[in-house]
Amino acid sequence: MTLLINDDHWLQTARRVPSPFCDNRPHDEMSLLVVHNISLPPGKFGGPYIEQLFTGQLNPADDPYFEIIHQFRVSAHCLIRRDGEIVQFVPFNQRAWHAGVSKFEDRDKCNDFSIGIELEGTDHLPYTSEQYQMLTKLTQSLMSNYPAITRNRVTGHEFIAPGRKTDPGLSFDWQRFKKQL
Repeated sequence: MTLLINDDHWLQTARRVPSPFCDNRPHDEMSLLVVHNISLPPGKFGGPYIEQLFTGQLNPADDPYFEIIHQFRVSAHCLIRRDGEIVQFVPFNQRAWHAGVSKFEDRDKCNDFSIGIELEGTDHLPYTSEQYQMLTKLTQSLMSNYPAITRNRVTGHEFIAPGRKTDPGLSFDWQRFKKQL
């Protein structure tokens, strides 16, 4: 399967769930890919909660943890679920709000120039083969469409926000992933 990006900067093969938590990039630059993880409630997979968080529809009554996060205004460009399904929230040419306070190669505000990909997972549980397969295909497609994103410009949230973030965590096999690129 080849993943194609159309003129509106959406993946043709992804399910689209538009997020309001995005805006225009200050420059027309996509030169970094950031890998994250998320599970809602923490450690639980499946369900509608990640999509609800990224679209501002998370109900704080559904889980005690949601009382803390339901007003967060966050998004990612894509989520790769445990079964390999890709859900796209923000077109790649727009700025998703995924990295927060961050720095890559002495440059602050990574949201301005990065694409954020969330893996449904945790820092400590293995990711699925389907997720690695789809992350590889998605990364290859992005590198093809945005040549400034190279193997050396694919990183984890933990590396651009050290001390503040830990994802995708010790369970993410960087060697396996980079070897497949």
